[in-house]
Amino acid sequence: NAHGRGLTMKPFIDDVESFSLLGADGIVRTCSREHNADLFALAVGGYGLFGVVLTVTLRLMRRVKMQRLVSVIDIEDLVAGVERRVSDGCLYGDFQFAIDPASDDFLRKGVFSCYQPIEDDAVIAAHQRELHADDWMRLLHLAHVDKARAFEAYAEHYLSTHAQRYWSDSHQMSEYFDGYHRTLDRQLGPSGCGTEMISELYVPRTRLVEFMHAVRADLRQSHADVIYGTIRFIERDEESFLPWARRDYACIIFNLHTAHSQAALVKTAADFRGLIDRAIDHDGSYYLTYHRWATRPQVERCYPEMKRFLALKQRHDPRERFQSEWYRHHKRLLVSDS
Repeated sequence: NAHGRGLTMKPFIDDVESFSLLGADGIVRTCSREHNADLFALAVGGYGLFGVVLTVTLRLMRRVKMQRLVSVIDIEDLVAGVERRVSDGCLYGDFQFAIDPASDDFLRKGVFSCYQPIEDDAVIAAHQRELHADDWMRLLHLAHVDKARAFEAYAEHYLSTHAQRYWSDSHQMSEYFDGYHRTLDRQLGPSGCGTEMISELYVPRTRLVEFMHAVRADLRQSHADVIYGTIRFIERDEESFLPWARRDYACIIFNLHTAHSQAALVKTAADFRGLIDRAIDHDGSYYLTYHRWATRPQVERCYPEMKRFLALKQRHDPRERFQSEWYRHHKRLLVSDS
């Protein structure tokens, strides 16, 4: 039940008309809002625990041309900036924030990029400014060794692409370089070897600024190594059984560098738990499946339906044919000792 960069969109369930689900009993069922509605709500955002999805009928939108609008703004201006861009017709956008803890810009200043539909006969240039594989690797290296320069280079590039034109489908795609950290490890040496670990937090948009200010202090105090961060927006999901978008949220993503040692894992777990606590302090939540660091009280607070979700999993799949490490962890955490 994922989200993208839509400024006024709900999670993926909003685009799903129906799907066919092969259940643990070997029966294929059509699931929609009208047929097997309970399974529809459970399986969208059910993390693969209720069966194998065989076919999906999606609600699509027409492919259109768009232009990118780019500015560098402060976090205090972001929510109002989104509202202005939406009133101008923009459909997509996000905010990539600065990651240098030594700078006053840390988690405050960011690159705000939005995408606005334009006329169908607008010309899209054959050769536009874009980041290639070598550019991305340079930015990733800078994010580890010179965070201030990393943000400057990223902002400089994006500002140079202001008013460039794209198709509405292809502009949402981006490259991922599998195993990129092995290249970085060779460049950085033993002290830089590690992995980026991701977490996503949610807070009501009216609490975003105070949340980010609190997190700035927390991450500085803990010396967390922030490599990448972005803010996106989501509207409330009122259909899935286990919704993560419980309100109209700002979605804040953090990638923290973590060395391959037990001590580093313990520290990263503490950092992520601290982020979850801050989100809870600001009437927010976190995304369930990026890691298993959340404590039982945190899970119960952010996902009060979780125990019922696990019970329904047992009802639909009593032999537990469909499992994952994540499922087994939460079953132990919430069910075994209750």
